[in-house]
Amino acid sequence: MAEDFRYGSISPELDDLSSTLMGDALDLLADGCDLDVLVVVEKASGEIESLTLADDSEEQLVEGAHDIVRTSRGAVRYAIAYEAAIEMDDGTYADALIVEFGEKGQPSFSAYSLFEGKGTGDDFGWTDPAPAGEVEQLLG
Repeated sequence: MAEDFRYGSISPELDDLSSTLMGDALDLLADGCDLDVLVVVEKASGEIESLTLADDSEEQLVEGAHDIVRTSRGAVRYAIAYEAAIEMDDGTYADALIVEFGEKGQPSFSAYSLFEGKGTGDDFGWTDPAPAGEVEQLLG
């Protein structure tokens, strides 16, 4: 049974979509690949479209990902992943994977996972995902 969205929960389908994207992105980082910006959109039909955006500034790539989701016909849920640096409490910065995710008609959220050892395979380390807050709803 789906949880009540009024309390900030997400559907099992969105949890699966965003968790899978986060896992795939962490695998790419462990392998030393440039992550660029990854976009996954699920249609009402169940079809899933995956895209990688590259060759621009990170800010422009993320905005491009937002535009893709906003204009995707029949989209019911999405997830976007990208690499960033997060300021820590002590003023230093740490490498992080950011994932934004949402579902049509519901609030959208973001989460992050800190990581270290990009490109080190089995020595790559990451933290459990932590909430990063509510973000703009791209599917209305």
